[in-house]
Amino acid sequence: MQNVCFGLREKGMPLAEQQAMAGQFIAKVGLRGFEHHFPKQLSGGMQQRTALARALANDPRILLMDEPFGALDHQTRELMQELLLGIWEEERKTVLFVTHDIDEAIFMANRVVVMSARPGRIKCDLPVPLEHPRHYGVKTTPAFTELKARLTEEIRVEVQRAASIATHG
Repeated sequence: MQNVCFGLREKGMPLAEQQAMAGQFIAKVGLRGFEHHFPKQLSGGMQQRTALARALANDPRILLMDEPFGALDHQTRELMQELLLGIWEEERKTVLFVTHDIDEAIFMANRVVVMSARPGRIKCDLPVPLEHPRHYGVKTTPAFTELKARLTEEIRVEVQRAASIATHG
């Protein structure tokens, strides 16, 4: 609770309003019953849920997420993807989500931007034509597979270019 209230407290929001707002987002991320646990008492996925609740409670215009699920095990990562996608479908916040995982990028995004090797520039910006709400089963559809193949090739070329720069200067 205190972690989620941090930004609200810094804004000078009255305690009762902080707790009400924080409680709403704690419930939204599935952490009801853990309000008074310390971070060290929470799993990695629960810590990520807390960070998401803290960010959302402050009503940001843009949510910046840099590899937020990278340290999580596969199952927890997929649950967090579905949770965030569900929250996005409700809240419609702009989310800039950085990931090196192609499946995650396609599943989470309305568009995927691939960066070039040094210097980092936008190489391609592809729309993701998958309907919302999204279910994890979309990962087995032909549209998903086609987009994954295209992105895999775009990234492969950049990885080869970066490796060539590293070895040949």
